[in-house]
Amino acid sequence: MSAASLFATCVLIWGTTWYAITLQLASTSPAVGVALRFSLAAALIFLWCIARGHRLRLPRATHAWLALMGLLNFFVSYLFVYYAEQRIVSGLVAVGYSAMPLLNMALSRLFFGTPMSGRVGLGGLLGVSGIALIFWPEFARFAADAPLLAGAVLTALAVLTSGLANMVVTRNQSAGIDGWTAIAYAMAYGALGTWAYVVLSGDPVRIVWSGRFVAALFYLAALGSALAFGAYFALLRQVGPARAAYVGVMSTIVALLVSATLEGYDWTRATMIGIALAVAGNVLALNRSVKSGA
Repeated sequence: MSAASLFATCVLIWGTTWYAITLQLASTSPAVGVALRFSLAAALIFLWCIARGHRLRLPRATHAWLALMGLLNFFVSYLFVYYAEQRIVSGLVAVGYSAMPLLNMALSRLFFGTPMSGRVGLGGLLGVSGIALIFWPEFARFAADAPLLAGAVLTALAVLTSGLANMVVTRNQSAGIDGWTAIAYAMAYGALGTWAYVVLSGDPVRIVWSGRFVAALFYLAALGSALAFGAYFALLRQVGPARAAYVGVMSTIVALLVSATLEGYDWTRATMIGIALAVAGNVLALNRSVKSGA
């Protein structure tokens, strides 16, 4: 697939998963929700690999890097996200991920010595400014609302962990550790880490089964995890971590549309200006690379 197609796939899917997470949280705890999601996603990808005849046996050293990738990306990061969504609306959690282009650019410089692009940096600043403007009324409530502040801190921790996970993915891809088999193992390690957390924390495995919960679980596992991460890692390989992270900016706008429709988020003039800034930043940073697929 082209970079543009991969980008659109990630944006459309992840822009809707924020709300799907709230449907999970209505029926179970954050840790159990994460564990179920990535257990099912890993199982689906392993079945796909078997059906396609992919080789499943990997060297021991490879498993160590996949375990690190899985624990960061599919355990710690998502646990922070799910706990955050217990405290603030899904659209506001998505706001944190608008900072991913700047974070990934800084981390790429730190870990790999990648030159920092002024074009990507300016686009990132426009994106963050636009998303911050959209949710400025919520930010103004931080001092008076402890749950909101806690949700913001959890979101920041999730974004930082995701950025570190992206660096591990980049390192793995440069070492030839890539493809569906690698993703399946990474998700399996993430799921195992989350189940271990459930046991050690004494979190009861309680699930209120309903049609909405089952639909949300399969949507999050099949599309939000298996398909979207497969597309994102392919995009990361084509355009690099800084530009690939602009998925976080644009999926925030999709999440905002969903939140406005299903959670009562109220659109204002600031919302429209913020969206315009975010889109402008996205176009500035991505237009050349996405068109070329480089």
